Amino acid sequence: MSGPRAFDAIIIGAGQAGPSLAGRLTAAGQTVAMIERKDFGGTCVNTGCMPTKTLVASAYAAHLASRAADYGVTLGGPVGVDMKRVKERQQTVVRNARGNVEAWLRGMPGATVIRGHARFESADTVRIGDDLLTAPKIFLNVGGRANVPDMAGNGEVPYLNNVDMMQLDTLPEHLVIVGGSYIGLEFAQMFRRFGSRVTVIEMGPRLIGREDPEISDTIREILEAEGITVRLNAECIRFARHDEGVCVHVTCEAGAPQVTGSHVLLAVGRKPNTDDLGLEAVGIETDKRGYIVVDDQLRTSVPGVWAMGDCNGKGAFTHTAYNDFEIIAANLLDGASRRVSDRLPGYALFIDPPLGRVGMTLTQARATGKKLLVGNRPMTRVGRAVEKGETAGMMQVVVDAETKKILGAAILGTGGDEAIHGILDIMNADADYTQLQWAVPIHPTVSELIPTLLNEMK
Repeated sequence: MSGPRAFDAIIIGAGQAGPSLAGRLTAAGQTVAMIERKDFGGTCVNTGCMPTKTLVASAYAAHLASRAADYGVTLGGPVGVDMKRVKERQQTVVRNARGNVEAWLRGMPGATVIRGHARFESADTVRIGDDLLTAPKIFLNVGGRANVPDMAGNGEVPYLNNVDMMQLDTLPEHLVIVGGSYIGLEFAQMFRRFGSRVTVIEMGPRLIGREDPEISDTIREILEAEGITVRLNAECIRFARHDEGVCVHVTCEAGAPQVTGSHVLLAVGRKPNTDDLGLEAVGIETDKRGYIVVDDQLRTSVPGVWAMGDCNGKGAFTHTAYNDFEIIAANLLDGASRRVSDRLPGYALFIDPPLGRVGMTLTQARATGKKLLVGNRPMTRVGRAVEKGETAGMMQVVVDAETKKILGAAILGTGGDEAIHGILDIMNADADYTQLQWAVPIHPTVSELIPTLLNEMK
């Protein structure tokens, strides 16, 4: 029997970090084994960012068409949605992106692409079926999947997760979504705009509970204005079959004790794909939720093994996964000493209008005990929003009054996911807010109100 095939590096998982790291390593003359058991591109390409944002775009087009008269535009009849065409458009985007990633890897000099499920045999050796591969450096980029919590009756009824939602080509009559956070709210709005009745059930007292109350409340108002029903404080949730689909029993402070829907989506978080890699056999430490424990440079508890992306618990976003690659590549190949703790937390909620956020919430900033300056502006006072007829939302910035550093900001409103980067860049540059305060931005944009916002702080 021949021995293991030797490489300079093994990468398990072709998500956002893995292929780019393979590119850097092979460009440096190293041989790399890239192992992928299912779809190239990971969650973002296949079931996350790209397909959902494609659906969001279709839903926005339907919503805008339904408002055509507000803009003085006359259509020939009522707006209709062809869900088979919507799905095909979404799947085309996915297929193209996935194919591009795979073609890039297969054409990469020095890279060997292997299909299969990898498991650790030792700290430097993995098994894929009958084959053994060995390398002094192993990188885990295995991602995550939808979490299915233990709720009474959920094993007795049909339910959907975010992956299943990508396959729908018919419109649910009534979509009941359990989970009032980022994934659930994006699906709630898009399917309401496609024409479904939608109810969101959240166990907490408000939507996306990590946000400041005024942000959460405004998001709820936006969704309810479109006809989405929101049920909060649903402390006891259980499922049962019903002639019309699924009955969801809820214990809430207000409203009927049960909701009956044709379809149920469970949108209650994610879990890492770390339970079938043989980590325990080689002593790679995981936390109580299954995330691989890493240090500030993404090294695991076993020398020579790193973890990137969703599986390490350091970020649940495409951009943080890609930054994990950047940190590892810079440290290994460029002599740098980059750290996860250096990056600013930034993210977006892609409802319409979107929420862009960076840094601390106002609640978190107040908890520091620092003296703060806070600026607020409703989108009704943003010219670009008024001109577009999209005035829902608000802008907020929080500054340390003594150091003059921006601690955090949120823009919930049209263009908020893009405009937030002006503030993010100033924070990354570690510049005082005054450097942005006297900028002369382009009119008419959402970003032009950022200096005004900074001048109005108190």
